[in-house]
Amino acid sequence: MTFQDRVEAGMALGARLRQFFTGDAVLVLALPRGGVPVGFEVARALGAPLDIFLVRKLGVPDQEELAMGAIASGGTRLLDEEVIQGLGISPVQVEETTRREERELARRERLYRRTGSGPDISGQTIVLVDDGIATGWTMSAAIEALRNEGAREIVVAVPVAAAETCKELERSADAVVCLYTPPQFFAVGQWYRDFSQTTDEEVRDLLARSRRAHGMVA
Repeated sequence: MTFQDRVEAGMALGARLRQFFTGDAVLVLALPRGGVPVGFEVARALGAPLDIFLVRKLGVPDQEELAMGAIASGGTRLLDEEVIQGLGISPVQVEETTRREERELARRERLYRRTGSGPDISGQTIVLVDDGIATGWTMSAAIEALRNEGAREIVVAVPVAAAETCKELERSADAVVCLYTPPQFFAVGQWYRDFSQTTDEEVRDLLARSRRAHGMVA
């Protein structure tokens, strides 16, 4: 199974989720940037509001694609001590990487949230959406942060993911919905024909469209 693009993937995921949720019962939170086009279609299918939840992977120095952890809004940080120790990454390098990603997280917070504040998470059922999951570090950081903010229920929803990662996430999320868990999973992008980068402008536009549809200030 491959998806044409994130829009098609979001439509398929939304159709699956529509069997379980209605818009007045959930809040859809997408992980920027690639998760937002998927989340937009999911929110539209559910008739639910869409917002974002900001997370950043902590990449290994000089091997940025390899995760040594992740950070999320609210100060949550998860570290993969096995990777850090195995590669001999120093505490100084970990802190330098964390500070750099915190700056990027803050930049995106300012860019995407014109009002300066996010939605009230306390007591909410959250559908947490991304375009796919490989290692699961950013999703795990998001789950922990949302728990800390008082989310009542967290459902992870993605079009494609590594099967073993989904099993791991089931330990921390209330449910995991994944359309496809291929037996040989190397990267999220291999399951999309068009996996071009989602821009900041696209994220802002989709958020504004969703807010207008729900009578909120765009």
